[in-house]
Amino acid sequence: MKKEYFNVEKDGFYGVYFENEKLCNRAVILMLGDDANDTLAIGGAKWMLEKECNVMTMSPNPKDYGHHSYPLERFEKVITYLKVKGNQKIGIGGASTTGMLALVAASYFSDITLTCAWCPSDFVMEAFYQDGLDGAHERPGDNESSLTYQGKQLPYLQYAYRHPEYWKMIKKESKESGNFIASRQMFDESERRFPLREEAKIKVENIKGKLIMVGAEDDALWDTCKYIRRMVQRLESLPHDCEYEAWTYEHGTHFAFLEGMLKKVFPVGAGLLVSLAFKAGRQHKKECKKTRLDIDKRLTKVLEQW
Repeated sequence: MKKEYFNVEKDGFYGVYFENEKLCNRAVILMLGDDANDTLAIGGAKWMLEKECNVMTMSPNPKDYGHHSYPLERFEKVITYLKVKGNQKIGIGGASTTGMLALVAASYFSDITLTCAWCPSDFVMEAFYQDGLDGAHERPGDNESSLTYQGKQLPYLQYAYRHPEYWKMIKKESKESGNFIASRQMFDESERRFPLREEAKIKVENIKGKLIMVGAEDDALWDTCKYIRRMVQRLESLPHDCEYEAWTYEHGTHFAFLEGMLKKVFPVGAGLLVSLAFKAGRQHKKECKKTRLDIDKRLTKVLEQW
């Protein structure tokens, strides 16, 4: 694969551009995994390349696994670059925290005409760091949003707990639930303590083109299907220009991804990661795989029509 690398200091964003061997005039900004050049990001890029798209993978910074004060201006720079490369259509896709990021970016920049959000929230999250402070794997930012634009912090939903209680509560929930990681109770408690404000909600009504929202009821990280239903209700109640679809499943876990994409990462035993990470993945292997296969089939069709 032909790759071109970008860094924040020189280019204003961190990413890797995968140019398709076939001549095509569309590109997808893809945010998967913890780094723009890690195995999951490359697996996603390979899947998209097969669908005749160019791909720009992105993440905050090399080996920076947190999300804190991430400037939305980076997407403006990427969009400009993709246009210079001859891409007439631009899409964006993200999963988990970057599912939120994909939705926010698409709501700000009308050049994006295809948005795919796997297991997203419907609100801007508070910042979080994974810097090992005091032995904690993850901690919340202090009065800091995960995202900024034009030098201003975007309003966000505050986490229920502060450091070091934050990580202690996630560890407790993970152990009790039988998952490698679980934080659904924490997010529910966050909304109980700090009712979600309109300012922190993602303005999905501003998204253009095609919008795909994907989630599973057995997600252990947060209640993504509830968030997706709220976004559907928002779209139904407000004027909007996008054509949206909500794909929600009973089983699929927080890794309700594309089966073909996972196979690019794990050619043998693509569902192994899901089974190892989540209790529902072990208890409902067939159902989770069926979900991933369905997502793969449906998104392939969406890309054909885009």
